[in-house]
Amino acid sequence: MIDYGQFCTVARGAEVLCERWTPLVVRELLCGSTRFNDIRRGVPRMSGSLLAQRLRKLEEVGVVKRVQGAGSAAEYHLTGAGEELRPIVMALGHWGARWIGSRLKRGQLDAGFLMWDIRRFVHLDRCPRGRCIVVHFRFTDAAEGERRWWLVIDQGAADLCRDDPGEDPTLIVESTVLALTEIWTGDRDAEATVRERRVRVIGASSDARSLWRWLGRSAFADTREAARVPRVA
Repeated sequence: MIDYGQFCTVARGAEVLCERWTPLVVRELLCGSTRFNDIRRGVPRMSGSLLAQRLRKLEEVGVVKRVQGAGSAAEYHLTGAGEELRPIVMALGHWGARWIGSRLKRGQLDAGFLMWDIRRFVHLDRCPRGRCIVVHFRFTDAAEGERRWWLVIDQGAADLCRDDPGEDPTLIVESTVLALTEIWTGDRDAEATVRERRVRVIGASSDARSLWRWLGRSAFADTREAARVPRVA
């Protein structure tokens, strides 16, 4: 455990929140993940043992409470103290979007995390009711096993599959990981990227026009877009 040896509450708060991976674990909890495996899907490069260690520490300091979920699986829920971290984590994300942007290196591109983030922020209220929407994503440059994803939107819920769900796709999206990440983070405009043929959307034109409304963007995309687009005087 970090110990800065100071009574200052900035130092003491940082001892809890600023260990490696901990802010991202808190981010996953703030995004609604409660099961261990779901939390880990949001931090795929973190080992399971380290995640368990971080969750135990957050529980010890009163940020997280561990409860019995349905069946035998434990669930992790934020306490009042944990919820108070929401504006702090969001402010960090908006600061990064405004001042750092993507500036992505190859090693920071992750198809799995990108698709997990897209799944949890689908605008279900904008999707047609009474219709199953299947969007098949094909990444041309992802690692083996990460190139094919299916996003299934049905009955007011969104599910992410690595295996073909057996339904005909409503749309097929072909892209590099970078191009779709840049759209998601607000670094590039979706329609402009499609016109430049950096992303292909295959399917009925009406559905293709609706795709980006259904998917939305990262919680920090508006901040990033505002920072990169010059203001007109």
